[in-house]
Amino acid sequence: MLKPFSRVGPLLFLLSLGVLCILGFFAVNFISGIPGEVEQTFGPASSTLSNNQKLNLSIRLWLQKDALFTPVNPIGGEQSFSIGLDESVTSILSNLASQGLINDTTALRNYLIYAGLDTQLQAGEYTLSPNMPPILIAHALLDATPELIILTVFPGWRLEEIADSLPTSGLTITPQEFIAATFIRPPGYSFTTDLPFGASVEGFLYPGVYEVQRDITADQLVILLLNSFEENVGFEIHEGFSRQGLSLYEGVILASIVQREAVLVEEQPQIASVFLNRLNISMKLETDPTVQYALAYNQDQLTWWTNPLSLTDLEFVSPFNTYIYPGLPPGPIANPGLDALQAVAFPAVTPYFYFRAACDGSGRHIFAETFEQHQANACG
Repeated sequence: MLKPFSRVGPLLFLLSLGVLCILGFFAVNFISGIPGEVEQTFGPASSTLSNNQKLNLSIRLWLQKDALFTPVNPIGGEQSFSIGLDESVTSILSNLASQGLINDTTALRNYLIYAGLDTQLQAGEYTLSPNMPPILIAHALLDATPELIILTVFPGWRLEEIADSLPTSGLTITPQEFIAATFIRPPGYSFTTDLPFGASVEGFLYPGVYEVQRDITADQLVILLLNSFEENVGFEIHEGFSRQGLSLYEGVILASIVQREAVLVEEQPQIASVFLNRLNISMKLETDPTVQYALAYNQDQLTWWTNPLSLTDLEFVSPFNTYIYPGLPPGPIANPGLDALQAVAFPAVTPYFYFRAACDGSGRHIFAETFEQHQANACG
């Protein structure tokens, strides 16, 4: 007859095996979702890649996203850059790094291969700047003298960030011209009657990749972005906002906050639900991005989005500071993408009133119904 302790070994083995199977299941599901997230951020992968290559590069780009979207020096000036005939990608990347235009050659190489651009870089003379995100530098190197310019407006950019990107885009529009054009009240748009007197069209400069003429004017560019908003934000989203008790303008304001709060697209409907739940009981939104917007450019951090915020920052007096003032801020704080707009129009139904970043660095959030639960979710 077996003694009791002699059965412990097999039981522990089975238990360990079960735990490993569960962990493996979640790991496989997590990894399998990465290519979809990367495609939303970077566009489709090159058709020449195998499935294994696509997965491998997607994982790398998912980890290297910050390196590709963060400029070396946000206030850097323009400089010349040359690509010689038959110059290798390795040499081009090395020269970009040596001239202080990029920090991470490996990340940019991975993106070039993923997008199929590694064989499309063109010899010629370019005007580049360290204030360009590396991903924009990659696209700038596709044609030395294009008649058409590729302009990328990223979800969550405020209008000043769009303006800042123009000098290095190949367009002749100055940041000041673009910002001035955003304050001209455009007639005939779905949001025209909602737009407060004297407000810019912040929030309606629809994110996307645009192919524009090099000589496009500031007014024409603003109209192009507004037209794109009208084309992409249809009746269903308008109706969705109405069901949440929001006007179109209010829906865009909340979507801009959701866009800045969410790291992962799939969490946007939950984050939207938290803010809607708060609005429904007249609870302050108390969301950091509104304070960041109010603080504007941080000269020390060289960013429009101060991070981290201090306790003094949270007391900054501005109608955009949702720690001080209840309800929505007076206008959008950024230009939200379609996912954020849909999240507000069709939010998750949750009992949550709080969320905070998970402590594992994944970008995910932990949601809570009560403040006590919220405090218990704190790191450390």
